[in-house]
Amino acid sequence: MFGIFPQKSTYFGPSSAHLMINFRVTNLDRTLAKLKADGVAVESNIDEESNGRFGWATDAEGNRFELWEPR
Repeated sequence: MFGIFPQKSTYFGPSSAHLMINFRVTNLDRTLAKLKADGVAVESNIDEESNGRFGWATDAEGNRFELWEPR
């Protein structure tokens, strides 16, 4: 699935990338904790929506990625 965003969208964070990969995870809290323990820059906010929970992190190259735990 692809989600199209406006060209001036700030959804991709401070990165200059024009796309973001979304990974489906079984346990968002555990995955974010593991990433953080491994030194990955993890954002503190978690969004809870009708279709699940979302969290974000940034890889070593400065690309923001999204983690989704479906309901």
